[in-house]
Amino acid sequence: MANKDVLLTQPVAPVEISTGTSAVAGIPAQTILRARWPVVVGIALLLGGVGAGGYYWWAHRVPALPPGIAFSNGRLEADQIDIATKFAGRIARILVDEGTMVRAGQTVAQLDTRDLEAQLAQAMAQTNQARQSIVQSQASLEQMGSQLTLTVQELQRARALAEQGYGTRETLDQRQSQFNVAVAAYHETEAKIAAAIAGVEAATHKATLIQVNIADNILVAPKDGPIEYRLSNVGEVLAAGGKVFTMLDIGYVYMDVFMPTLTAGRLKLGDDAVILLDAWPARPIPASVSFIAAANQFTPKAVETKSERDKLMFRIRVRIDPKLLHEHEAEIRSGLPGLAYIRFDPNTAWPTALQPAALTPAALTPAATR
Repeated sequence: MANKDVLLTQPVAPVEISTGTSAVAGIPAQTILRARWPVVVGIALLLGGVGAGGYYWWAHRVPALPPGIAFSNGRLEADQIDIATKFAGRIARILVDEGTMVRAGQTVAQLDTRDLEAQLAQAMAQTNQARQSIVQSQASLEQMGSQLTLTVQELQRARALAEQGYGTRETLDQRQSQFNVAVAAYHETEAKIAAAIAGVEAATHKATLIQVNIADNILVAPKDGPIEYRLSNVGEVLAAGGKVFTMLDIGYVYMDVFMPTLTAGRLKLGDDAVILLDAWPARPIPASVSFIAAANQFTPKAVETKSERDKLMFRIRVRIDPKLLHEHEAEIRSGLPGLAYIRFDPNTAWPTALQPAALTPAALTPAATR
C-alpha cells in the first residue's frame, strides 16, 4: 500500500516530441511527423479534387431545359472512306500522310505503271500500223479502180466486135474473165481498207483502256477531308482492293445519340438540333435530325409491360450543315464528345445558352486556351 501511494504522488514527466526521443515507446518525433505527412497530403488532394470536380460540373452543367427539348450525350463522327487500289500493283509514291487535309481529286498515292505504259506504247504502235495499212490499201484501191475501168472498156469493145462478127468468142470470154478478176481485186482492196479501219479502232480503244487503267493506278481523294490512317508504304505490293489510306468525309459530320421511347416517338426528320461540345461549351453548333431508327437498339426485343417499354432506346442522328462544316473544317472534327439537344416542339424557344449562332474562329477556340 505504501508503494502504491508513492507511485500516485510522484510527478509525471512531460512527453517531448519536438526533439530527441519521445516517451511513447521510444519512437523519434521525426518518425511520427513523417507518418502523419501522407495523411495530410491525401486530405489536401482530396479537397483539391472535390473543388476541381465541382468547378468542372459548374462549367459544364446542363442548362435547364423547357418542355419540348430533349438531350443526350454522344461523340462527333464522320464517314470513313477507304482509298484502295483497283488493280494489283506495287506502290511507287506516297504523297500525303496521316492528318493531311486533302481535297477532292487530289493525288495521294501512285502505283507502279511501267508495265501499263509499255502496253500503251504497243497499242499506239498498232494504231499507227493500222493507219499505215489504210493508206497503202487506199493507194491499191485507186490502182484497182484504174484496172477495173480498163477491163470494162476492153470487155465492151470485145462485145461490140463479137456482135459485128469481127471478134471471136474466145476473145470475149477472156475480156469477161479479166473484168471479173479486176472486180474481185477491187472488192478485196475495199475489204482490206475496212479491216485496217477496224484495226485502228480496236487499237485506239485498247490504248484508251490502258490509259484509263493507268489513271486508276493514280489514287486520288474522292472528297474533302483529313487522312486518318496510312495503311501501306512505298514498295509494298497490294492485291486488287488493297487499302492505302482511310480518310474522313468532312462534309458528313454527325452525332448519334440514343433517346427513350417516349422522346423518340415525338421526333421527326428535320427537327432542329444543337450540338454542344465539351471543347467549346459556350458555342452551340446548329444541326438537324437526319435519321431516326425504325427499331429499338436495346433488348428486350419483345416487351410486355410499360416499365420494360420505357427501357427501349432508339438511335437518333443529328447532322451538322455541310456548308458550315466546309467553312470551319479545321475546327469541327470527329471524335469530340459532347451533348446533342433536339427540339421536337417548334413552338418552344431555345434557351439562351443553346441559341445557335454564327461560328467564328474566336468562338471556336477551345475553352482551355482562352
